[in-house]
Amino acid sequence: MIIRYLLRRLFLLSFVFVAATCFTFSLNYFYPGDLLTNFSGIQQIDDAQRQTLAASMGLEQSVVQQYILYVQRLVAGNWGLSFATQQPVIGEVQTVLPATLELAAYALLVSLVIGIPLGLLAAIKHESWFERTVSTLSSIGYSLPVFWWALLLIMLFSLHWGLLPTSGRLSVLYEIPQVTGFMLLDILLAPVPYQTEALRDAIRHLALPTLILATYPTTVMIRFVRDSMLEVLAQNYVKTARAKGLSRSQVLYHHGLRNALLPVTHQVGLQFSTLITLAMMTEVIFSWPGIGQWLISSIYQRNFTAIQAGVLVISSVVVAVNMFTEILHTLLNPLARKDA
Repeated sequence: MIIRYLLRRLFLLSFVFVAATCFTFSLNYFYPGDLLTNFSGIQQIDDAQRQTLAASMGLEQSVVQQYILYVQRLVAGNWGLSFATQQPVIGEVQTVLPATLELAAYALLVSLVIGIPLGLLAAIKHESWFERTVSTLSSIGYSLPVFWWALLLIMLFSLHWGLLPTSGRLSVLYEIPQVTGFMLLDILLAPVPYQTEALRDAIRHLALPTLILATYPTTVMIRFVRDSMLEVLAQNYVKTARAKGLSRSQVLYHHGLRNALLPVTHQVGLQFSTLITLAMMTEVIFSWPGIGQWLISSIYQRNFTAIQAGVLVISSVVVAVNMFTEILHTLLNPLARKDA
């Protein structure tokens, strides 16, 4: 049964991949300019090179054959050249993607560390001043515009108090070679004498954008965990456990907590997808060199090959994370395995 479920998930993943590649492939025909330039990203193409490229891309063949060749080039890592830099697009993606994943991962971690305990406490202290306070704050955080919230905190922490930097991932004083693309990990791996100072500086740069990006998923996690815990506490098996003489802490830990946190694994995937989207605005505000800022810059520059690559990478990451968390939720939840 699990194998059949995994096969269905893989089929769905392949279907989404085909839909995403069909969309990015069709963009080449909607972009203005030369079709061969849109596919390859090469700005100056002579006659001999044009014939070779047209033959390799199958532009004289049917659209289906062109799509098949397009997918083959994607799998082989040939994503074309950037219009702006005339460098391979896949190399630029490999440079900017880790910055976005790092920022989104830390924001998700903050939302889990803060959101889950507050949601559980709000459910345990139901109809108390604590629950009303947490619910009010979560509602306010849920409705805050990201760009307004970011500018407000920049004014306070950076301009007024001077505690945190306003942009970038690391000060220009420190030179860290890129190994993995994840700044904190690269600093720990770098054989430099100023490792501690660079790590402290990177954390200061990471603090404010992480806080901004974590605000929305934290409020969602608080409300989701609270509602899930209240639903579990209202079940008959919890009331039966209390009637048997179990203490409140035993009921909460053995029956309430475990069952209330099971749906959180599925919620993590949904929130990560939201974080990737919100990261675009956050990266622009804080000049964070991630794929969101890179994609928005590509749109302004009419960098068509980069736009295609950015759309394809972001959609693939979102779908893959959602698929992984859904499979993990199914493996951990017996009821989900039964429905599968």
